[in-house]
Amino acid sequence: MQRRRFMGLTAAGAAAAAISPALTACGTGSGGSGEVTLKVVAADYGDSSANSSQKYWDKLARAFEAKHKDIKVDVTILSWTEIDKRLGEMVKKGEAPDIAQIGAYADFAAEGKLYRADQMLSIPTQAGFIDSIARAGEVKRVAYGLPFVSSARLFFYNKGLFDQAGITSVPETWAELKEAAVQLKAIGVKIPYGLPLGPEEGQGEALMWLLGGGGGYSDSNGSYTIDSTQNIKTLEWLRDELVGKGLTGPDAPARTNRQDIFDAFTRGEVGMLNGHPTLMQQADGHGIKYGTAPLPGRDGKSTSTLGVADWIMAFKQNGNRRQAGLFLDFLYDRKNVLDFTTQYDLLPVTTKASEEMRKETQYKRLWKFLDELGTAQFYPVDKTSWATVNQNLKNKIGAAVAKGGDPAGVLSEVQREADAMESAAS
Repeated sequence: MQRRRFMGLTAAGAAAAAISPALTACGTGSGGSGEVTLKVVAADYGDSSANSSQKYWDKLARAFEAKHKDIKVDVTILSWTEIDKRLGEMVKKGEAPDIAQIGAYADFAAEGKLYRADQMLSIPTQAGFIDSIARAGEVKRVAYGLPFVSSARLFFYNKGLFDQAGITSVPETWAELKEAAVQLKAIGVKIPYGLPLGPEEGQGEALMWLLGGGGGYSDSNGSYTIDSTQNIKTLEWLRDELVGKGLTGPDAPARTNRQDIFDAFTRGEVGMLNGHPTLMQQADGHGIKYGTAPLPGRDGKSTSTLGVADWIMAFKQNGNRRQAGLFLDFLYDRKNVLDFTTQYDLLPVTTKASEEMRKETQYKRLWKFLDELGTAQFYPVDKTSWATVNQNLKNKIGAAVAKGGDPAGVLSEVQREADAMESAAS
């Protein structure tokens, strides 16, 4: 998303004005007229004032208010670098907004602070989400987090460098990827394959590889499987066959962030990497000719890729359940969904908007990402432990593939810490 310049999309514009205490329930508005003001806090997906998300939300709010004369909407936009902290402070002080749009929801759901989806949304809106995304918003099979926008990842390659190296087919297996990287290195490509396992989003790059090796961070029951045999073997392959062979460039993957690799790709220094839709904008802006394809896997195309979603949630504190539900139903109207997602090259989370995107040729370059979204694997964001586990992976995963690295040791350490948090939570 355009976040962490994507979701990783990090780094958005400066924060808007400070948030005032949330207003209370129905009938406490100005003049005792029964008017309610919904307080909304949302993240900024823009990277400048010119494309700040404030414009979208203000337009949406005014259109909603025109249909609902007794409901006002006050939106505050905050940068991704501060929104989690600011929202946490508001909730702690008893000043929760009615609606928040951020990257995670599980902590608030576990504390009983959120409305369930079925308490707010109309049945058509509830039924309209893409299944694979909606399931990621559930805690113990109950939906609290409503998907806002999504993204999937694809394999990117520099067509010009492939031509120079004599690579005639896009890699579908790890062995083919390694062979292509060797050919790229032979013609002097600085970074044959970009492997960003640094603290910006190392957990995302790692998960794409783990999925290609038949593993992942959790199983179908929701239990952590971080130190599985498949995961260990995947990181050992990366350590020995890519990093160890000098095919990932001069910098250690543990110190390489995703945006560093994206920037290098736009300079023509990277032959192959995994990326999200925003990379297309960046590459186009620098005249890079590129192709996209499904992620390579150990023995063939990976059966799944990384899916990422950001979330909407509604807080109980102010008692404005009905009004919040009306606004959220309006937010998920097909046109409103497309207005936001197309502005930032993101993917819609509703079936209707996704179907329309597939019909319009102006969105053709996003179709491959849409194809992957249906089977994408999402982070286990339903777990209250995930925030800490996520940070541990960011900090430690890169060391596992370094020369002399110990994948089994690193993954076991993260697994033990994850298990301990899960036990404490239960």
